[in-house]
Amino acid sequence: MARRESPAAGPGSRALVVDVIRSAVTISRGEIAERTGLTQPSISNIVRELIADGIIHEIGSLDSVNGRRRKLIAINPGNRFGIGFHLGPEAVTCVAVDLTGGVVGREVVPRPPHEAMRADRLAERFDDFTAGLDLPRDRIEGLAVVAPADVPGSAGAGAEPAGLRAELGKKIGVPVLVENDAAAAALGEFWSRRVSREQAFGCIYLSSGIGAGFVFGGALFRGASFGAGELGHMSIDYAGRPCPCGNLGCIEQYASMRATVAEAREDPALRERLALDGSEASAYDAIARAAVNGDPAAYEVLDRAAERLSVAATSVVNLLDLGRLVLTGPGVALAGSIFARRLRAHLGRTAHSRQRHDVSVELSARPRDAAGIGAAVLVVQAAVAPGHTTPAMRSER
Repeated sequence: MARRESPAAGPGSRALVVDVIRSAVTISRGEIAERTGLTQPSISNIVRELIADGIIHEIGSLDSVNGRRRKLIAINPGNRFGIGFHLGPEAVTCVAVDLTGGVVGREVVPRPPHEAMRADRLAERFDDFTAGLDLPRDRIEGLAVVAPADVPGSAGAGAEPAGLRAELGKKIGVPVLVENDAAAAALGEFWSRRVSREQAFGCIYLSSGIGAGFVFGGALFRGASFGAGELGHMSIDYAGRPCPCGNLGCIEQYASMRATVAEAREDPALRERLALDGSEASAYDAIARAAVNGDPAAYEVLDRAAERLSVAATSVVNLLDLGRLVLTGPGVALAGSIFARRLRAHLGRTAHSRQRHDVSVELSARPRDAAGIGAAVLVVQAAVAPGHTTPAMRSER
């Protein structure tokens, strides 16, 4: 009897198959059919196309129960590359990744304060970075530029993303994407960790502000105006500290790097002992380093920030029923264990789903580079699994 094709066998079938192969590492065609609900002929056609495009390859075979050997397939990592630029307040982090999200090149270039990042400057940086890595130009799928909303001169600070994409794309000759850094970091963690598309996945990005990103069904959740994930503006105290957004008690006013440094500087002894009068980033690292090395006052400041963040994180987990949460960003680079410990304990007591499933809280392996890695992964996903890409992004290809 003919098997009825499932709804998955539509325009997103290729993206679905790539997702399954990516998360499985190695898999057979039969196993893909079982996990996707697609028919064997559909799987054969999609796999044939992906092999022809160089996105996957056969890597061996295993015996099966019926005696026929099963051919195993996997992502072909070195066939294509994505480039990501993270525009931070003090530096531009440039990252190149392969099709698995593995980093093949990284460079951090200082950025003068308040310097506007124009398309011509970004194009120069792209040419220098890719030439230094000796990446074949015809294997570079594109460039993604990501930034927080409060970085002066960035796309996140009010510049028109479509205009930047068009001008920069014309200069470098490859597609250009623009995205929020926290959202990009979430996709990067999802892709490189080989998380299954079946998981409800979230990421908290701790920096000068606090952002979040969510991946559902293998795709970033962006919201009505690409503004989803403003965790920093979730209120934890309706009569609390005023926030520039107009709200009161926003978590960003209590647990961000900026808020933590401000609180530490109010302690004269701590300020003198740790030399906190430098930049925000250097002051925060000094606090974090002291905290993990046993300084009680520094630990108390960070632990208080972590406790407050855990309240906001629990609300997000309860609202979205997340099963896996990753902490990333420069705010957890040195003292991430303090934040992870607090969040795990708080979620263990208060997560609404705790009787049904655990909520995993993990630390990023490369928290300072997570946004740049995620930017490059945006390009990779748009190239090899375009069913997850928004129409606005696809129109640039």
